[in-house]
Amino acid sequence: MTTTTTELTAGSTDPTGDAPAERTRSGGGLGSYLLIRFLLIFPTIFILVTAVFFLMRTTGDPITAALGGRLPADQLAERIRAAGYDRPLISQYFSYLGDIAHGDFGTTLSDRRPVLDVLKTFGAATLELVFYALIVAFIVGIPLGLLAAYFRDKYPDAVLRVFAILCYATPVFFAGLVLKLVFSVWLDWLPVAGRASTGTEIQFATMDNPTNIYLLDAIRLGDPEAVKDVLQHAVLPAIALGLLTAGIFLRLVRTNVIGTLGSGYVEAARSRGVSESRLLRKHAYRPALIPIITVIGLQIAVLLGGAVLTETTFEWKGLGFQLFQYLSARDFVAVQGIVALLAVIVAVTNFIVDIIAALIDPRVRY
Repeated sequence: MTTTTTELTAGSTDPTGDAPAERTRSGGGLGSYLLIRFLLIFPTIFILVTAVFFLMRTTGDPITAALGGRLPADQLAERIRAAGYDRPLISQYFSYLGDIAHGDFGTTLSDRRPVLDVLKTFGAATLELVFYALIVAFIVGIPLGLLAAYFRDKYPDAVLRVFAILCYATPVFFAGLVLKLVFSVWLDWLPVAGRASTGTEIQFATMDNPTNIYLLDAIRLGDPEAVKDVLQHAVLPAIALGLLTAGIFLRLVRTNVIGTLGSGYVEAARSRGVSESRLLRKHAYRPALIPIITVIGLQIAVLLGGAVLTETTFEWKGLGFQLFQYLSARDFVAVQGIVALLAVIVAVTNFIVDIIAALIDPRVRY
């Protein structure tokens, strides 16, 4: 017992001024945690790419799926042979992995464009839409979640909880159609579809090295009207997609703020006469954001999935819109490339979120 006590005392106080052993282990835990999370990116992408490859082949080779019935049998067979789809499936699979490792995602069958060019052109549009949607989710979900926690079990809280359920239970395409009907058709306040007006699109087409992120390109033009035009076109798609995540944020913030308000240090502050509004702002707000940061990675995947329907509803020409077009054309080469990029985006985003969550809350690394 004496030895144990001495060891504990020596471990807790270091006369040299160095960090205690426990703190050193914590730093090592952070490093190993981040390393493991980084290494997990690669099997995640590998599994998703593999699953998509074999699922796409369940209906046969991509050329037959896209062009079968529209070409004579001999021409179809020649195209299959030229593309290498007559080889064993496992040979095609390893060739596909090798091509991806060298940055070659193939060429689309329907419009003969390099898949990588499609990803660069339309990927920026989807990322821009997801960014706008996240802004909407934060602006709507977090303040309303705090408000619901403040009025816990009262009428405003009940209304906000119903609102949250409606947000994440309403199909994105239905929300988009309602928003278009109200704000574009009835009120004529906002554009009904597209990413920008025709005049602005022409300006972007004449730019040198456009980013395809319209807001950045409009700022580069130095034209306030172009910036306004781009933002007006983004409002309805961002709201339709952002409300999907806003409802989840609202419920998370409400639940965690209520839990924090019942903790010991908050009760101590309350006993000293600190007002409820100050407790909410100063003591319960930050801890409630930790789970929000943790689930952002998962919500990115949800938003990317919702972008398919949102972009189709608003003719927002991003990856989701193009994915729908290529699926309709049964262009499985393009579909494989788009899904591979989405897998990379989700995996990398989750890694970044893991870093932020680990830095904010040391408990997540254990």
